[in-house]
Amino acid sequence: MIRVNGREHPWREGLTIADLLKELGDPYPYAVVRVNEKRVSRPHFERTRIPDGAEIYLIPLVAGG
Repeated sequence: MIRVNGREHPWREGLTIADLLKELGDPYPYAVVRVNEKRVSRPHFERTRIPDGAEIYLIPLVAGG
């Protein structure tokens, strides 16, 4: 089991960040996702595996001036 933004989500062997986002059905184009204490940028979503028990935070891009 993993936690995504505070909610439990099932974990499976080989789960990547890209897989997780597909499973969540979240269309938001996240630029960064935090896996435990490590920040991972979009170019690495396909190959970054999520360990069992991980805390995941989806970090939205915020623009301002």
